[in-house]
Parts: sequence; structure tokens; C-alpha cells
Amino acid sequence: MKKQQEYRRAIVIGASSGIGQRLARLLLHDGWHLGVAARREEPLEQLAKDFPEQVVWSRIDVTDAQAADQLEQLVKKAGGMDLFLYTSGVGKMNPDLDPEPEDVTLCTNALGFTRMVGAAYRYFARQGRGHIAVITSIAGVRGLGPSSSYSATKALQSTYLEALEQQSHARGLNIRFTDIRPGFIDTPLLHGDRFPHTLSADEASRSILKAIYSNRHVAYIDSLWHAVVLMMRLTPRVLWRRMNLNRV
Repeated sequence: MKKQQEYRRAIVIGASSGIGQRLARLLLHDGWHLGVAARREEPLEQLAKDFPEQVVWSRIDVTDAQAADQLEQLVKKAGGMDLFLYTSGVGKMNPDLDPEPEDVTLCTNALGFTRMVGAAYRYFARQGRGHIAVITSIAGVRGLGPSSSYSATKALQSTYLEALEQQSHARGLNIRFTDIRPGFIDTPLLHGDRFPHTLSADEASRSILKAIYSNRHVAYIDSLWHAVVLMMRLTPRVLWRRMNLNRV
């Protein structure tokens, strides 16, 4: 895969499994130096063992109040940051709105996300340049009844990135943003559930990295999901609210 030479150091949040782990390894094979973070330490330690000259790591839980300070320390440990890649996220189907999964989703995908992306933005604003890339979801396009908090927080993430992009432009900052909106990907986030047109994690990761290297503002993974999003947007509200997505 063609790499972008101006980027040399990246921070990957959520690098312990799934898309985050695969993207970290793709970047490492492309010659990047990484600071990786997640809640689980063992996979991060393994990355450092596999790439001892390229990886530093830190345990960071984005829901902790000290997470932004820990990110700053990781950036120093890594020797700087040119790309901030945020892949952390939780979500599950919860049509009965059980309180615990709703709280966890909101705390992780909303509070944790804004805390970490905000810290990365402040760093790049001081530096005068940088690239923020985030795995959001097509779920943020419309409200999804079976996954209310998940779709709501993914909408928040996309809107937040759009707002930061506008703010960066107004301030004359050279900060790029990539909002990556996949559909279903075969990762632990699906909890073993079966969904239509589920992409393999390897296939999705390659497409995501291509979008980052291409400086895409918004990237749908893949073309079928882009078409699905167009249909979702065009569906009148009166019809959308009558859909039973519990059957998907």
C-alpha cells in the first residue's frame, strides 16, 4: 500500500483488538512509529514485542477523567504526533433500553470520544498541523431503534468532527479530518451476531487506511454502504419511524 511520506508518527486509540489492532499493524508495516493505547495491556505489549523499534504503549481508558493527560504523556513518549487515529467504541442492540449498556455507550462514545479528540485537536492546534481520523459509523445517519444510544453517539461524533473542521478552517489551522463510516464489520463489537453484508476486518482495515492516506473528509466502507446511506437519508420520516429494524 502506498504510504504518505509526510506522516511518520501516529497515536492509535483502541489498538488492542478489532479494527484498531489491524490498522496499527498496517501502519507499522508501512514504516510508521506508533503510540498505541487501550484498556487491555497484553495486546499492546505484544505489539511492542513484535515491533520493538516502532511502538510505545500506554493503558488508557477513555472514560477515565485523566485520559486526556495520559494521552499527552503518550504523545511525548512517542516523540510527537502527526496522525491521531481513534478507533475506540462500544455498542449493542438494546431495544429495551436497559440502563447499564446505555450508560456505558454514552460514557464511551460521547464523553470519552470528545475528551480524546478534543485533546488531539488542542495538540495539533499548538503544533499548527495534523490529521484526526475517527471510526464513526453509518449508524449515525438516522436514529436506529434497536441501538438508540449507539446511533445517537455516532451522530454526535460525526457532527463534532464537522464542527472541529469548520473551527480549524476559521482559525487557519492545517488540521485534516477523516470521518470513517463503516457498516457491519466482523469484529468483537458485533458480539457474534449475524448482520447483512458484514465485511472482514482485514478488508475493512485496508479500505480505511486508503481513505486516511487519501485525506478523505468522509469515507464510507464500502460502496454498498454508501448506497444504503443514500437510501436512509432519502427515506421520509413518516416511513422511517414505522420500520421494524429489530428484524435486521
